[in-house]
Amino acid sequence: MSLRFEHIAHAYENVAALHDISFTAPSGEITCLLGSSGCGKSTLLGLAAGLLSVQRGRVSVGDEVLAEPGMNPPPEARPVGLVFQDGALFPHMTIAQNVGFGLGSSDQGAVDGWLEAVGLGGLGARYPHELSGGQQQRAALARAMAPGPQVLLMDEPFASVDIVLRRRLRRDCRRLLRERGATTVLVTHDPEEALDVADRIAVMDAGRIVQFGTPEELHEAPKAASAGAIFGGAQVVRAKRQGEQFLTAFGNWPVAAVSGDVPDASMLDLLVHADQLDCVPDAEGLALRDLQPLGSATRVFLTGSGGEEIAAETPDTIDPAARYRLQPKDLSLRAFARV
Repeated sequence: MSLRFEHIAHAYENVAALHDISFTAPSGEITCLLGSSGCGKSTLLGLAAGLLSVQRGRVSVGDEVLAEPGMNPPPEARPVGLVFQDGALFPHMTIAQNVGFGLGSSDQGAVDGWLEAVGLGGLGARYPHELSGGQQQRAALARAMAPGPQVLLMDEPFASVDIVLRRRLRRDCRRLLRERGATTVLVTHDPEEALDVADRIAVMDAGRIVQFGTPEELHEAPKAASAGAIFGGAQVVRAKRQGEQFLTAFGNWPVAAVSGDVPDASMLDLLVHADQLDCVPDAEGLALRDLQPLGSATRVFLTGSGGEEIAAETPDTIDPAARYRLQPKDLSLRAFARV
């Protein structure tokens, strides 16, 4: 079953958290909500889970309305499974009992089958505190999936696991979710995680979805500067167009340095990678804040006119006491109208 959000808006007291959100998480696919802290992704998940009441808009599973204003059933009355960042296992129950609680039965064969499916075969008699963080998350996944929910909701499920185990855990998790055909919505702030796990990604910024598509679409053709910065490791530089120049906090850059069309707007966001900027010695230029040797190149951090920081990479020798002017390489920038 697909999970559909239609014109969702939400506020905490008088502070807007979500603005007119509409998209569909397709049936049997893994959809990631990706964005920085405070962008609204956990709020959106909470509305689908029943942890928050829908104030405006509608949430549906398949053709059935799940929640809307005046109709907000509790989590236990919804066909959804939940996996939280810390697993939230019952500490007084064994792992087998935790998974059995999710099944709502004492079918030991079914419990053992789920423990095997998540790589915990033979560990059912242990208690949560006797497992590693990664094992606890596997148990939480088994408990959530065991009842066969129509939709699985996961809020930063790998964040508390160390980086090495995290990669393996999310690969195993994706494999299991795909094998079971689960419609999954996963919240993350980690672009690498989204690319590893997701079939589709909704990039969120300030309570809005700035782009929704496959990982390939978002990586190759970002529609907003914020989406391009997340996936390409680029920097967003605010600019004002004046004739054939962009006025920025880091100097005036030529419009001709933009690859592709330049939006018809006076205020723009420029997307630029550190290695797309040349550092030219200039006594009236920018001051260096820090240097980072990279082997074959040096990454330099410079301070703009308003205290903003920008990074550039150069193979040349850098004098820490000198000042530098930044010059973008030909056709190195991408320009977006500022939202």
